[in-house]
Amino acid sequence: MLATISAPCAPPAKHSSRADLAMPAINEVKTLPYSAQQMFDMVADVARYPEFLPWVVATRVRSNSETEMIADMLVGFNALREKFTSRVVKNAPHSLTVHYIDGPLRDLDNSWKFTPLSETSCEVAFCVDFAFRNAIFEALAGQYFDRAFRRMVAAFEARAAVLYGSNSSSATSAA
Repeated sequence: MLATISAPCAPPAKHSSRADLAMPAINEVKTLPYSAQQMFDMVADVARYPEFLPWVVATRVRSNSETEMIADMLVGFNALREKFTSRVVKNAPHSLTVHYIDGPLRDLDNSWKFTPLSETSCEVAFCVDFAFRNAIFEALAGQYFDRAFRRMVAAFEARAAVLYGSNSSSATSAA
């Protein structure tokens, strides 16, 4: 699995201070043996995140329509617990874009793009870029950002195998 610092799905930079630049955008592009609709449905099912995503303790979907969702996510690591609120713009089955509303971060952008390759496979591009308000959290996150990102991507991939069947021999990564 390859993670890259700059790629086409990277969200537009909104940061204006030098401190914000410490948190890079990281993204992953993979070809997976699942349809774009299957992957979209799985990623859009925020209520199920606590079942498989590391550090996600709970979620609450405040509102949900075909094109937009407002959701809270409680993330925890050891004794630390933080709540995030985000607006998710849905363009089924092509993309999901997450816009940060409230929480411990200064900013958060992430996006998912699903490109059909056949009826049973697609390319998935996921990118995330964030900056904490708290300098201590930012320093800690900076040390573990790549590893945490890879673990999160692996959790989504494992979830797809559970939901749709395992065929990992046909999954490939691209930078």
